[in-house]
Amino acid sequence: MRVLVVEDEDYLAELIAEGLRAQAIATDVAHDGAEALRRFEAMDYDVVVLDRDLPEVHGDDVCRQVVRSGRLTRILMLTASGTVRDRVEGLGLGADDYLPKPFSYEELVARVLALGRRARPALPPVLERAGVVLDIPRRQAYRDGRRLDLSRKEFAVLETLMRADGAVVGTDELIEEVWEEHISYNSNAVRVTVSKLRAKLGQPAVVETVSGSGYRMRASG
Repeated sequence: MRVLVVEDEDYLAELIAEGLRAQAIATDVAHDGAEALRRFEAMDYDVVVLDRDLPEVHGDDVCRQVVRSGRLTRILMLTASGTVRDRVEGLGLGADDYLPKPFSYEELVARVLALGRRARPALPPVLERAGVVLDIPRRQAYRDGRRLDLSRKEFAVLETLMRADGAVVGTDELIEEVWEEHISYNSNAVRVTVSKLRAKLGQPAVVETVSGSGYRMRASG
């Protein structure tokens, strides 16, 4: 899942982003409506957490443009006003959910996860391949019954490879799925993370490099 947080209060934006990243959710941040639209044009997001009162371009206008794009992106609208009228207006613009400030971060994360499930085809919460078991709700991974101590990035890379079900996943796709901010495709961040993941998975190797294409997970070790 990839999320865009649009909030002009820097401290609040970073708190929201940190809470989402703690769940291994790739999260980008925009501090005004114009920046949000630029990011939205450049990247596919599953969920946009959108403050309604934004500088440059108002949150209502951002919401309208996201909806008009025709993408499956879901919108969680935030506002300092919690009146019924404001909620009705926000949902009327095309927002999928509405959360008044102040809010519980646990509730925000839960709502984002729920919206993310609606943005993508339903998939089983536990993935299995080549003796590797990935329990996504509990953020736990096992290899032949052995618990794996994975970082958030390693877990997210493994999840992406397992969801691909044996298909090759390119480096650029891994960057878009896993890393919070866009990084150069020449970066060795993916290579280093995959190398560490392989070491933790152990032998026989199940993640292979496909020269010039990316990575894939074998059906068996």
